[in-house]
Amino acid sequence: MVDVRFRTNERVQLVDITGDVARAVAQSAVRTGLCNLFVTHTTAAVIVSENWDPDVTSDLLRHFERLVPFKGDFRHAEGNSQAHILSVMLGTSINIPVREAKLALGRWQGVMLAEFDGPRERTVVVSVVRLGG
Repeated sequence: MVDVRFRTNERVQLVDITGDVARAVAQSAVRTGLCNLFVTHTTAAVIVSENWDPDVTSDLLRHFERLVPFKGDFRHAEGNSQAHILSVMLGTSINIPVREAKLALGRWQGVMLAEFDGPRERTVVVSVVRLGG
């Protein structure tokens, strides 16, 4: 298990963390297994999405804002209810298969840290578990 830290620079953004996660998987020496990612924050999430076309990222962020507006009718006094709601909707953990010591992602897939209350330093815990013999 390894903590990977990221610095975000926007209030809301998607950060491609695929390379950092791939390095953690390679360093684990697990050839066949499962990689679990867990973000240790209540206002961020981890997702798998397309990481080639930047329009996908901007479309996602724009529609997140439509689904849960920043200026919604919230009671939480800190002013970051949108961030908490989006974190719960997207999720704080994901699992990705590991095959031949690499993330078994599809051609256009990447791992993204979803920041909803930045800029901040974020931590993603990467755990790689060996499966089979």
